Amino acid sequence: MYKGELDKHIQNDSISNSFVFFGESSFLIDTYTKKLSNIEDASALTFYYDEYDFKSAKAHLSQASLFGGQNVLVIKSEKKVPKKELDDLIDLCEKNQDNFFIYAYYGSDHKTYSKAFSKNNTMSVRFFSPNHHESINIIADVVKEKNVNMDKYSIAHLLNIHNGDVALAYNEIEKFRVYDKVITTKDIEHLVSGLGEISMDDLLKKILSKKDFTKDLINILEHGEDEIRVATALTAYLTQLYMFNIYIRVNGAPNALEILGYPAPKFVVDEKAALSLKFKPNTYYKLHELLLESELKMKSAGVDKSAILLSTLIRVQKLL
Repeated sequence: MYKGELDKHIQNDSISNSFVFFGESSFLIDTYTKKLSNIEDASALTFYYDEYDFKSAKAHLSQASLFGGQNVLVIKSEKKVPKKELDDLIDLCEKNQDNFFIYAYYGSDHKTYSKAFSKNNTMSVRFFSPNHHESINIIADVVKEKNVNMDKYSIAHLLNIHNGDVALAYNEIEKFRVYDKVITTKDIEHLVSGLGEISMDDLLKKILSKKDFTKDLINILEHGEDEIRVATALTAYLTQLYMFNIYIRVNGAPNALEILGYPAPKFVVDEKAALSLKFKPNTYYKLHELLLESELKMKSAGVDKSAILLSTLIRVQKLL
């Protein structure tokens, strides 16, 4: 089935207690997995990617709930779980309606699950990437849920800024919650694309590529970004690169799902992989040490945070 059919079942309270989610939209897979597995007083177990263990999964669905409610099992994986094991887990849900199981498959072999479970009550759902109209409705629902005053014209503008990426637009809604007013396109320009003219990601790449970053830094700070936030963002970015570095040295090639915990476009993975290998492990250690010390200094009262940050970023480039 597709998203529309699943929505009707949710509205009619006629959903099954076992699901297989797959398709082109990781965002929708994540959204519906979170929505349906959020069951009050449930005994929940989630396996993320390579954590999956069949014996543990089966044991969880076979035991009585610790809280007297439902046993909820969620498996998130880019690798296919063997069909026989899925059948066994689904069979436990068929036999016991207190069990609830979602297999969220993020891989690309969509044909495997299209008609694989037609003989039982399992709902196998393929999520396509939402079109523009669907994306607007998805964000409109989020806006309503978070009590943000924003019309569909402004939502469309937000999506356009992010080239139709509903996941990026979704992440922006949180920053609008603090405003007790109608969010206009001008507000979006200021709060989203205002910072977006020179993005944090662009700034960090310039710093690590040993390019002149001062104008970008001034632009970001003038648009309201905090100095400590810049330092912590660089620390997080370096941590991510270090994870790429370690994974590639051990396995020979990067895997975004295993490194980041979510799928990423190939050009992003290739870019981070290439950059990560430019620095030695000892350099990563020195950079983290410097940034953490600088962050502590900036948190002290009465200091010039901008001066500390600028000095720190210059020292970062000297270490590269």
